[in-house]
Amino acid sequence: MKDPYQTLGVARGTEPAELKRAYRKLAKKLHPDVNPGDAKIEQRFKEVSQAYGILGDAKKRAQFDRGEIDASGQQTGWGGGFGGFGARRGGGGQGGRHRPFDFGADLNVEDIVSELFGARGRGQGRGRARRGRQRGADVSYTAPIGFLEAATGAKKRIRLADGKVLEMKIPPGTEDRQTLRLKGQGQAGEGGAAAGDAYVEVHIEPHSYFTRKDGDVHLELPVTLPEAVLGATVQVPTVHGKVSMKIPAGSNTGATLRLKGKGIVNRKGGGKGDQYVKLKVVLPDKPDKELKDFVERWAKTHDYHPRRKAGMD
Repeated sequence: MKDPYQTLGVARGTEPAELKRAYRKLAKKLHPDVNPGDAKIEQRFKEVSQAYGILGDAKKRAQFDRGEIDASGQQTGWGGGFGGFGARRGGGGQGGRHRPFDFGADLNVEDIVSELFGARGRGQGRGRARRGRQRGADVSYTAPIGFLEAATGAKKRIRLADGKVLEMKIPPGTEDRQTLRLKGQGQAGEGGAAAGDAYVEVHIEPHSYFTRKDGDVHLELPVTLPEAVLGATVQVPTVHGKVSMKIPAGSNTGATLRLKGKGIVNRKGGGKGDQYVKLKVVLPDKPDKELKDFVERWAKTHDYHPRRKAGMD
């Protein structure tokens, strides 16, 4: 069987509290109530629970680290006596049946699962044994959203695990990996109790030319040689639509202009960030003889050293 440390995705020296957090995260993701009918995920859930059954118990973890028990909790023959997880002995004390979900008195993994999914009391782990009213379990999803949808807000349809399609409101200024709550869209409750909630973690897709830093938007804008040398008023895209911007005469590649208030709304403090436009002077795609001849004449009487100024020469 797979090493329990690998199953939980932790290193051997991981502290007990971190072990528990790793298990809780996986259990919430893999629980059969969240993934009904998926045999592979249910098997993975069992493996994760079994791994924590060993590592979450200090005695069993020490036995495993010393090589006295294997990844399934059974004795390897390298250590002394063993009590609790894994092998159980029958009446004569020989060849008992392996019980991978016997976690002993000191560690009840199902109690942790119960806590995650709203059940109370011991032994009620998957929310199926409790009678009477019980709030439905919360469920978690991820959803990709566009850069502009996150920046300016939008309504987006998502399909839940049960096939239900919901319209999710994306607030302006939504951040990458932010979790949005859909109240009452989780697992159904029992005995007339309220349904759980759905939590959607949004993943913002990159934009072809906008980038974001907090509430500010950054853009590299290609400009022509005449626009840079002579100055011009050009149309510039922003997350709110195109606006006019004046390029000063004599602008160079790397010059950055600010469009005040054309950034992204601050969800907490209100107001908007700015957009910063970095200029990039671009020559014609095809060689131009007239431009070449002019530059040759100009260079004979105009000497300048940009690399020397930058300390490279």
